[in-house]
Amino acid sequence: MPGCFGKSWCIKNKKTRNNNSTSNCHVEGSLNTSLSSVTICNSGSIPELSINNKKLLEERLKRYEDEVRPINCISTLIGRIPFLRKNRKNETGQTSSTSSIIDRVTYLRKNRENEVSKAIINIEDSMNVDLCFVLDCTFSMECHIKAAKEHILKVANYVNSYNSNIKFWIGFCGYRDHRDKERLQIFDFTNSLEKFKKYITTKVVANGGDDLQEDVLGGLNAAITKMTWSNATCVLIHIGDAPPHGRRYYTFAYDNYPEGDPKGLTAESVLKKMQSKNILYHFGEINDTTNIMLKVFRENIGEFPVFDLKTMGNNPEILIKKFFEATCSAIFSSITLTTTLRNSKNIYSLQRKKLQINPHEPDWTTIPEKTGELLSYIPPKTLTKVKDEFYFINSGFTVQNITFKFATEPFSVGAERYAYFGLDTTLEHANKLVIKKYHDVKTGTIERYLESVEISSVAYFLSTEFNKATKRVGVNKKVTFIDVKVLYDKTDNTYYSVEKYFSDAKFKRFNVNSGLITEFHSILEAFAHFTYQYTEGYLVVYDLQGVDLSNEFLLTDPAIHCVDLLRFGITNLGKRGIQRCILANHKCNSICKKLKLKKVNSE
Repeated sequence: MPGCFGKSWCIKNKKTRNNNSTSNCHVEGSLNTSLSSVTICNSGSIPELSINNKKLLEERLKRYEDEVRPINCISTLIGRIPFLRKNRKNETGQTSSTSSIIDRVTYLRKNRENEVSKAIINIEDSMNVDLCFVLDCTFSMECHIKAAKEHILKVANYVNSYNSNIKFWIGFCGYRDHRDKERLQIFDFTNSLEKFKKYITTKVVANGGDDLQEDVLGGLNAAITKMTWSNATCVLIHIGDAPPHGRRYYTFAYDNYPEGDPKGLTAESVLKKMQSKNILYHFGEINDTTNIMLKVFRENIGEFPVFDLKTMGNNPEILIKKFFEATCSAIFSSITLTTTLRNSKNIYSLQRKKLQINPHEPDWTTIPEKTGELLSYIPPKTLTKVKDEFYFINSGFTVQNITFKFATEPFSVGAERYAYFGLDTTLEHANKLVIKKYHDVKTGTIERYLESVEISSVAYFLSTEFNKATKRVGVNKKVTFIDVKVLYDKTDNTYYSVEKYFSDAKFKRFNVNSGLITEFHSILEAFAHFTYQYTEGYLVVYDLQGVDLSNEFLLTDPAIHCVDLLRFGITNLGKRGIQRCILANHKCNSICKKLKLKKVNSE
């Protein structure tokens, strides 16, 4: 493969720096069929494209078609729809006619609108939450029972302040041990926080327990099977300081039931029921006695959040704060998973993938060096170019040679991509990288990675405009997006996205594509409002995540809602997403007012 695209894509510059050849990529030649005057669904006209850029457009259309077609119906659709039969010919190298492209785009827009409608219904349903506390209620848990009671109103007030669209019902299941008179206590879901507090205050007493182990599996099973789970997002927060009965869950101490639960319950049977009801498990860790239990649980359901609920010298204020942070995190992360992955099969598949990650940087001396190329778009400099749907498809690239190293195991995994440690060894002083790979992209396919750079480039342009505006009104903290490039691995003929790695920085998610605000910052919410007003309602940049530094928010992997549903990928929920997910939950803050942003109307 000559270069990364073939000779027709790039002409090398004669000048080099640091022994790196750089290319300004541009388009040569034109299509035999003139497309310059063809209008597609009021989205403008298709400009004259090179053959290679035409292939890029074909690849993007093909991906959208695959996303809207159920796998088991592909052959049926191909047989029924003429332009999809033509598209199959394109895979052998033939180009579509102009009419075929128009038909395909019309079909895709209609189907994307249908998919967006379903996605928004799913998002709105996911804001209804069943939240259940499963609590060890033996003697040693007295301070944790009190904290469970005291923190819940604080949680409700915080959630309502920034995410008034979230409604949650709260329930309780307490457990002790098999020989205790009141082994289980169940308080079914209610939307009355006062009733919840009253029940725990008057009915739940810390007592019982015999040996070290407790009826953990009985408590979980009762919560799963005896409570009325009815909402789209189901959250179970389990808090305990002892493992279940059975030698497989511990390596110490006497056990009245060393062969396991006397009623025949196992981790496998209980957790299988939990998965079948789409219940997301979280654990509050009090000591190390539950470590082996958690290992067994992970073998069944994959990775899950574990919160530190150690008592810190029995300081009640610190413990209540920990309960508050854990509960808010459990609610927000569960809603995010439910809205993104939609069903327990996908959620638990992701949690199993998380078991494969290695959070530690590798010994780079053992990793072989590779050669490749870095591809960068020329970023847009005007709003007109941002709105031009063909700007990036028909844009030039800069291409730079690179030598690099690539960790063999990912250090993180999300709904769409794995993230790996990387090292740029081109210069004498090596620079750390983050290299990201999509779960489901075929080897040698570039289009989806280019789209991620397109999203980043648009977000970067808008952040520079926002920073200029905020500086004029005396707001000095910036919003900055990390520069994203496409990395081409010449050895494996594989593409990745790549960005600079920031060490010793705590990565946070501030808000989510669904409109959920997980950590409120007035500057970030004002930035989203600004992108809507600056682009005249064309798009909103959201799903903001990254590092909160003293003088700037350094962000990566944003999502863009845009009125053009054939841009910015499957996370683009279009005009409906802008209105019903972002604007409906936005409350203008002091930064919005300083920038004189118009009050948004979600209708």
